[in-house]
This record gives sequence, structure tokens and C-alpha cells, in this order.
Amino acid sequence: MKNNKGFQVLANTVMLIETLLVILPFLLLFMSSITSESTLLTYGYSFFPKEFSLESFNYIFRSSNKIFTAYTMTILITAIGTVLNVALSTLMAYPLAQKRMPFRKAMTFFVFFTMLFSGGLVPSYILWTRYLVVKDTIWGMILPSYLVSGMNVLLIRTYFANSVPEALYEAAHIDGAGQFRTFLSIALPLGKPILVTMGTFSALTYWNDWTNGLYYITKRRDLYGIQNVLNQMVTDLQFLSSSSMSGRASEELARVPSTGVQMAIAFVAILPVLAIFPFLQKYYQKGISLGAVKG
Repeated sequence: MKNNKGFQVLANTVMLIETLLVILPFLLLFMSSITSESTLLTYGYSFFPKEFSLESFNYIFRSSNKIFTAYTMTILITAIGTVLNVALSTLMAYPLAQKRMPFRKAMTFFVFFTMLFSGGLVPSYILWTRYLVVKDTIWGMILPSYLVSGMNVLLIRTYFANSVPEALYEAAHIDGAGQFRTFLSIALPLGKPILVTMGTFSALTYWNDWTNGLYYITKRRDLYGIQNVLNQMVTDLQFLSSSSMSGRASEELARVPSTGVQMAIAFVAILPVLAIFPFLQKYYQKGISLGAVKG
């Protein structure tokens, strides 16, 4: 009994330390974003700043229309891209999990091969812009690079093959269900944990992406996501800081909280992810008791 209590105390202590290691950087980021520029430059980053200021957030939201438009585009792009990524990855992974499928090993190797080698940036850019014509369209923010992930396909395939009892597939076939019916009634309900996990990874990838906007959006700046807009703000600040200006322009620049703005930009970009992630925890805790086994 004493050993169990000692282990419980040790485990709780370790988990508390790990939790603090995760939370404290975000807390420091937020505190830095509401610290005055002079305090940051004089005393550095602190959990307890000597002077608070919301000037960094005011600077970001002065162009509120641009920020809200970018947030709307990012949410739309993330939602469409995640649904397409999970759907296509699952539809490809399920046949690869069936041991009786012809050329199963060859197709699995082909998927694995794409994780090691790619066509390169220039051929991909020519393909997407010249032949698929996604430049300056919303599809240029969705389709290139992230539509189907070889890693997602292999992880979902492994889950379907190892975590879902093969007897369930056989029972469904005996009852007269075809492959598509088995996929909808057996594989999808039991695969919800891995699908939510892969969907989370895909959503984070789309949310944090700024390269597609850089490569494929040149004229339609209204299609920019939040990462592109915030990255443009950082670039503008760096350009202004490195420029030699005099008079009123120099005075205006001196009042811009450049360090605090960068902290605020990082906080604004990550806040929605932090807000949504706890609601997905329940799906990670549900195992194979879902779906057909439970029913």
C-alpha cells in the first residue's frame, strides 16, 4: 500500500512538472504580448512585467477587416482541407488493410516511397500552376502538398489492420455486406480515434501553413490565411526597422512595439488551436469499444 502511494505521488509530481513545462511557455508568450515595449527592451521577458500595455494588439487589430477576413479564410481552408485529407487518406488506407487485396504490398510500398522521395518544388509548382491552374484560387491554398499524406495513409492502414478484429470484417461479409458497407459500418466507427488524430494533425498543418499562400497566391491577397497576413506584418516591421527614415516617419516607427507585436502575432495565431484542442480529447480516450463491438 505504501509503495502504491509513493508511486502515485511520484507519478503526479512528474505529470505536474510536464504540465507546467507545456503551459508556462504559452503563459510567457501571452504576458510578453501585453507588456510595454520599453519594459521588454529594458527588463526582458517576464511572467510579472513591470508595465502592461495593449498597444501590440491594438497595432494588429487596427486593420481588423484584414485580420477577420484572414481568420475566415483560414477556418474555411482548414475545414475543407482536413475533410478532404482524412476522406482520401481513409479511402486509400482501407483497401490496403485488406489482406486479400491483390498487389497490396506493391501499393503499400508505393505509398511509402512517396514519403522518401518527391518530385521537388519546381516540378510541383509547374504542375499546380500550369496544368491544374490553382494559382490565385482558393484551391491553391488547399490542394498542393497537404491533400494526401503518405504517413496518414500508413497509420490509418495499420490501425485498420491491427486494431480492428479481422473477425468483424469476416462476420460482415458472411452477413452479406459488401466492402463499402463494411467500410461504413465497421471500419469508420471503430477507426474514429485514429481518424480524429490524423484529422487533428492535418488541421494543424493547414492552420500553420503559409507556404502555399507564398507560392500560389500572388494577386488575390484576399485569399491570404491568418499565417500569411501575420507573416506579412512581421516582414513589414523588419523592413521598416532596417530602413533609414527621418522625421515624422521615424517617430511613428519608434512608437511601434515591434517586439511585443511579434509576441502578440504568435499568440493570435495559436489561440484558436488551444481553444479547440480540449474538445477533441474525448476522442483520443475512446478505443475499440466504439461501433460494432459496442453495439
